Amino acid sequence: MATLKLTDVAKTYGGTIDVLKNINLDIKTGELIVFVGPSGCGKSTLLRMIAGLEKISGGELQIDGRVVNDIPPAQRGIAMVFQSYALYPHMTVRDNMTFALKLAKKSKAEIDAAVAKAARILQLEPYLDRLPKALSGGQRQRVAIGRSIVRDPKVYLFDEPLSNLDAALRVATRIEIAQLKESMPDSTMIYVTHDQVEAMTLASRIVVLANKGIAQVGTPLELYERPQNEFVAQFIGSPAMNLLAGEIVETGAQTTVKLAGGGTAVAAVPTRDSDRGLQVNVGVRPEDLSAVEDGAPYIFEGTVNITEALGEVTLLYFDRIGDNDAVIGKLPGIHQGLRGQTVRMTAQSDKVQIFHNGQSLHYR
Repeated sequence: MATLKLTDVAKTYGGTIDVLKNINLDIKTGELIVFVGPSGCGKSTLLRMIAGLEKISGGELQIDGRVVNDIPPAQRGIAMVFQSYALYPHMTVRDNMTFALKLAKKSKAEIDAAVAKAARILQLEPYLDRLPKALSGGQRQRVAIGRSIVRDPKVYLFDEPLSNLDAALRVATRIEIAQLKESMPDSTMIYVTHDQVEAMTLASRIVVLANKGIAQVGTPLELYERPQNEFVAQFIGSPAMNLLAGEIVETGAQTTVKLAGGGTAVAAVPTRDSDRGLQVNVGVRPEDLSAVEDGAPYIFEGTVNITEALGEVTLLYFDRIGDNDAVIGKLPGIHQGLRGQTVRMTAQSDKVQIFHNGQSLHYR
């Protein structure tokens, strides 16, 4: 469908307040790109700039090699699905989907074919003659998506489309969007969400926004397994990655870190002789921790303060260890009677990250 290229794109309000700056991103045809980040990081603002609903303060946006900074939204070949369904309540599903095509003076044959195709893809054929009030929230969102599909745009933009749905509908509609993408493999989509599950399950690549710019771009597994910085390490994954302060004591193909709490971590991260003595943070995801017996090497030893039995896993919340924040472990299965117990935890070397000044040593 379309490629997008953002070069040094920036957004400033009032000429002095920077919202976004130095946004550089290439989006290939057929990708589903997901923008994630904390509230206020500029996810929706960036999406609206691509749509033409917000003016680009600096830099350049290209769609299929054409600079569109000053091109009106209607001429960019873009369709947008908003957080609110924004359906016309007095119009049937069919009329909602055909409204833009009628304004564009499309023929009846073109309109009928476009609606039939979209209704088939979204399984809306039984509902075409219903009013929006007769539909569930998930069905209304599908109509909003169908209204975009009939226009056959170059790029689809989704601005938190599942936020207004309850948990069960959110799961069902997320699956429907994944199936929609599979049925339209050449379509280019950009999706904004604050939900990590949506990002991890839908995205070809994830763009993590923070501090007015891009913190990292990569596939879901790249961000999960090899975060470039502490922000991404703790933003991607739930519960967040644990960070434990320590000092590098052995270098080479693997690195050994002596931790402030008394434990030792071995990471499959290469370091130089000059890194010996470097003050670092060791990162370990809760699900990569496992309990060890007394006498075995361990990363940390802590007292279990709270346990949460979730059925398939048990979360262990440890008291503060040294100067570190509370540490969380995630063990498979149900583990009772651990509250108040002192437990030693470790992790395999390929699951251990090392950060210095907030940046991963893996990427330097």
